[in-house]
Amino acid sequence: MKMYKEKLALYIVLITAINGWVSTSFLKDKNIQLQSIVSESIDLKKRLYKYETEGMNVTVTMYEPLSYQTDSTPNILADGTRIRVHKASEYRFIAVSRNLLKRHGGWLDYGDFVLLKGTSHKDGVYQVRDTMNKRFVNRIDILESPGVSPYKFQKAQIVKTNLFVDNSNS
Repeated sequence: MKMYKEKLALYIVLITAINGWVSTSFLKDKNIQLQSIVSESIDLKKRLYKYETEGMNVTVTMYEPLSYQTDSTPNILADGTRIRVHKASEYRFIAVSRNLLKRHGGWLDYGDFVLLKGTSHKDGVYQVRDTMNKRFVNRIDILESPGVSPYKFQKAQIVKTNLFVDNSNS
C-alpha cells in the first residue's frame, strides 16, 4: 500500500511538471503572438492617424434622395437623420463608402466633418450622414436635391476636420 501511494505521488508530480512545462511553452508562444498583434495594432493606428490628418484620395459623385438611388425611405439617411428631399443640396451631407466608416475599419464616423478638396465647384466642409452601397470603395456621394445635373470627380481629397455640432441645446 505504501508503494502504491509513493507511485501515485510520483505520477502526480510528473504529470504536474509536464503540464507546467507544456503550459509555459504554450504561453510563451501566445505571448509572442500577442506582442506581434500589439505591434501591428500600433502600426495600424499610426496609418489611420495619417488619413485623419493628411486626408486621402477619393472619387466624388452625387446622389439624389430618390428611392431608385437609395432605398424605400429616401428622406431618412443611414444615421437616422430625416431630410426634406427638395432641400437636400442645402444640408451639405455626404454618404461615404463603407471602408471609410469606423465600424468597417475606416477612420470616419457619422457626424464627422470632412473638408473636400479637388473639385471645381464642390470644395468645402461636409458632414458624414449616410453610407453608400457596399460595392463602392474610397468614394463619397454628395447629397443633392432632385434635378441637379450629375457630376463626378476622379481625384478629390477628403480630410477630417475638428468641427463638431453641439446638440446639448436641442
